Amino acid sequence: MLLKIVLLLSLTAFFNMAVASNMAALSDDGIEQWKPKVFSGETIYTSTEYKGRSAIQALSRSSASGLVLKKKIDLIKTPYINWSWLTHKKLLQLDERSKGGDDFVARVYLVIDGALMIWKTKSLNYVWSSNQNKGLVWNNPFAGSSVKMMAVRGKETKTGKWYEERRNVFTDLIDAFGDKGSATANRKAYRYIDIIAIMTDTDNSGKNTQSYYGDIFFTAI
Repeated sequence: MLLKIVLLLSLTAFFNMAVASNMAALSDDGIEQWKPKVFSGETIYTSTEYKGRSAIQALSRSSASGLVLKKKIDLIKTPYINWSWLTHKKLLQLDERSKGGDDFVARVYLVIDGALMIWKTKSLNYVWSSNQNKGLVWNNPFAGSSVKMMAVRGKETKTGKWYEERRNVFTDLIDAFGDKGSATANRKAYRYIDIIAIMTDTDNSGKNTQSYYGDIFFTAI
């Protein structure tokens, strides 16, 4: 699991983005722009139609791999990330705040790449938690305070249905990593993210799960 954190945080961004964009739609041929990253066994990602919408199916069998898109996002222009997801099976009886339980039926990574200034690299993980309460935020057990886990869905969430999500990433970064003391300082620290990724992983627990992701896109409002 440490390897998957390190590799995701070490990627360098080189794409630019428009004011409002649909992130190379996962459900279309745009999936080709999302590059696989295998960490421990391969989660299988497949374009499909499911419950009335185009989606990516993720099948994890004791595996951990993701799809990564290098894209520079200006959060002052488009602070809101929008996506949908669905899962059929939770990973019960895991302490997801521990190294042995750091598995999730679905997660969306957002990375600020510090490049040579590695201490400035940060990652916010929006996760579907099987065992924590919705809204809980904690440090990743492998990477510490540089990677924050945020339970957008929690143990009380029912499976088998689509959920639409919308988060103000700029505000969430400030809340998760700390207010820098002024609007100017916050813009300097949190204005851009460089990498977006999705991952369904069960390598630590050795379990199986099946989840779906809808398109991911950023908007101004």
